[in-house]
Amino acid sequence: MATNSRKRIKRQILWPIVTLLLAGLLYGAYYINSLLPIITGYPAKYLCSAVFISNRAQAEVEAMDLHFSFIKYTKNEVNFQDSSVTSSFLWGKSKAIYRHGFGCTLLRGTEEAALRSIKFPTSTFAESSQDTIAWPMGNVLPDINTGVDNVKLERVTKKLMDENGYNGKAFAFMVVHNGIPVAESYQPGFDVKTRFQSWSMAKSVTNALAGIMVQEGRWDIQQPAAIPEWQNDERRQITINNLMQMNSGLQWNEDYGNRSDVTVMLYCEQDFARFAWQQPFKSPAGSSWYYSSGSVNIVNHLMRKNMNSDAEYYKFAYSSLFNKIGMRGALFEVDPAGTQVGSSYIYATARDYARFGLLYLQDGIFNCTRILPEGWVKYSTTPAAGSDGGYGSLFWLNSAKYYPSAPEDMYSCNGHDGQRIFIIPSKELVVVLLGYSPKPDNTMNFDALLGDILKTIN
Repeated sequence: MATNSRKRIKRQILWPIVTLLLAGLLYGAYYINSLLPIITGYPAKYLCSAVFISNRAQAEVEAMDLHFSFIKYTKNEVNFQDSSVTSSFLWGKSKAIYRHGFGCTLLRGTEEAALRSIKFPTSTFAESSQDTIAWPMGNVLPDINTGVDNVKLERVTKKLMDENGYNGKAFAFMVVHNGIPVAESYQPGFDVKTRFQSWSMAKSVTNALAGIMVQEGRWDIQQPAAIPEWQNDERRQITINNLMQMNSGLQWNEDYGNRSDVTVMLYCEQDFARFAWQQPFKSPAGSSWYYSSGSVNIVNHLMRKNMNSDAEYYKFAYSSLFNKIGMRGALFEVDPAGTQVGSSYIYATARDYARFGLLYLQDGIFNCTRILPEGWVKYSTTPAAGSDGGYGSLFWLNSAKYYPSAPEDMYSCNGHDGQRIFIIPSKELVVVLLGYSPKPDNTMNFDALLGDILKTIN
C-alpha cells in the first residue's frame, strides 16, 4: 500500500510538471512559428534589394546589415538567374524577387508567376546620363566658395567616415550649402552611383507626391479618406491630412523589435494598405499622435485609386517628381499587391536625396520650376496636433529642440538604421547621412555631428 501511495503521489506531482513543460514547448513552437515569416522575410527582401538594386555583395551585406538577432542565423541563397533571394531558418522559408521598375518584392499571398507577368510602364525613367549636366539636375559640380570653412568641414568628414567619431558608421555623407555640394564622402564599396534604401525617409517623398496631387487638383487632403470599409463607423471621419500627420486615431504598434503591426505589415502581408486600414479606431481623428507606417501606405493606396490606371500611377512619381528634380537614380518599390511602399521602400543615390532636401529648402521650387504648391512646405513643417511640436506632415521637426545643437527651424526625413536628410532653412543647409550597421552600440550622435557642421559655416 505504501509503495502504491508513493507512486500515486509521484504521478500527482509529475503530471502537472509534464503538462506545463508540454504547454511551454507548444507555446514556444507557436511563437517561433509566428515569427518565422519575419525572421526569413526581412533578410530575403533586404538582401534582394541590396544585391539587385544597390549592387552590393552578399557577404558584405550579411556581415554588416544582417548580423543581428535571429536574422544572422538565416541561410540566404542569391539566385542571379531569376534575380531572387531565398532565406531559410528552421522550418521557415521566404523568397523575394527582383523585377525591373518594381524593385524587390517579398512573395506573400501572390504567385510568383503572376507578379512576374506584370510589366513596368516603358518611358518612365529618365535615361540620359547626368555626368555631362550641371548640378543640381546633373552631376557636374560647381567649384564655388559658399562661405564654408572647407578645412574644418574636411575634419568633420574624416571624423565621421574614418574615425567613428560620432559613434556610428555612415555609408554615405553629403553637405549642401547655398545649393552647392560642399562635402561628399563614401565608405569603400559605395560611391555616387550606389542606391541606398530610404526606410522611413520615403514618408517625406509621399508628402511631396501628395503636394503635387494637391497642385494638380486631384484631391483635397482635408476631405475624408475614401475607404469604403470606413463608411459605416467612426473611421469615416479620418482625413488624408490625419493620415499624413499621424493622428488618424487608428490603433497601431510601430515596435520593430518583435511581431508588431509594422513588422507584420512589411513581412507577412500582401496588401500593406489594407492591413493598415483594417485596424480598429482607438481615438477621435486629430486628437492624439502616434507614429504609424501603416497610415502612410493608406495614403499611397489612395493615390493609386485616384489614377486612371496602374500605368499612370507607376509613372506618376517619376514624371511628376523624380525626373523633374534630377533624382534619376530613384526607384520606388511596391508591395505584393502592387502599391508603392511609401512608408519604407525607396532606393536612391546620396545626391538624389540631397536634391530632394533642396526641393524643400527652396520652398518647393527646383531649378526655377515650382514642383510643390505654394505654402506646401509651410504646411509640411507645421506641428501636427498631439505631436508636442515634434512632427509635421511626414517630416520630423526640431521646434521642440530635440537636437539642441541645431536651429529650431530644422526639419528632417528620418529613416531606420541612420538614414537622415536634415534641412536647415536659416543656414541654407542640407545634410544627408545614409546607412550604418544596426548594432546596439552603433547609435549615431546626430546632435554632435550637426553642431560640428554648423561651426564650419562662416
